[in-house]
Amino acid sequence: MNDAVSTLTLSDARDDFGVAGRPDCVRRPMPSANVDERYVLSELPWDAGALAPYCSREMIVLHHDLHHGAHVDRANRALQQLDSARRRRDWLTVTQLETDLAVNLSEHALHTILWTNLAPPTGAQPQGTLRAALDNSFGSVDAFREQFMTVATAMRSGGWVTVAWDPYGRRLVIEPILDRHSIAICNTHLLLVCDVWEHAYSLQYGKARNEWLEAFWEIVDWRNVESRLIAQLSVFVLEPYTAPLFGCAAGT
Repeated sequence: MNDAVSTLTLSDARDDFGVAGRPDCVRRPMPSANVDERYVLSELPWDAGALAPYCSREMIVLHHDLHHGAHVDRANRALQQLDSARRRRDWLTVTQLETDLAVNLSEHALHTILWTNLAPPTGAQPQGTLRAALDNSFGSVDAFREQFMTVATAMRSGGWVTVAWDPYGRRLVIEPILDRHSIAICNTHLLLVCDVWEHAYSLQYGKARNEWLEAFWEIVDWRNVESRLIAQLSVFVLEPYTAPLFGCAAGT
């Protein structure tokens, strides 16, 4: 794969994505348990109208400010209520609130990744290390896209379709998230996420999910996705492995 060497470096990946591959929302040192710590709605990395015509300004504002913002508010509310319930030793309420926190915090995390995965359209395609990983894991970029689109289309009510790095198998995997806080494979690391809940696209595309998915491909920031992959390659060096990195045939 010498012809597919990435132009991105680990330093680039850290600059684009975060220290040692961690996103901005978790860069800070681990705080002590404190109910005053609050989750914060991330700012968009581009102007709300920058993704037009594939995503209108109105659709982005609705999705980011209202939907994502509501999940942040609910997560903070659950956190506050959990502290009170624990003090009362009301474990049934604690159990329900933990579920509420998991749902809303997962949506917060997924949306935070989504905004960095998107960028104004340039017509760019996957290159370098990411292209090599896609070829190895799926056979080709076209085959990857076909599988991704099939998974996204087949989800009945909605959810998320994600591309993740599997450090044990040293390959990329496509994982649907159907219940907001359940990921198909443990210990994988999200690189690219696509929101296929209807609120993500209905304002502009109605019920035409396929049209939204086609538009999504036009605004993916493949450099960001590659940065996330390179960061994971630098952090998760696990042994033993039976196959060289990006060196085995697709599907093996």
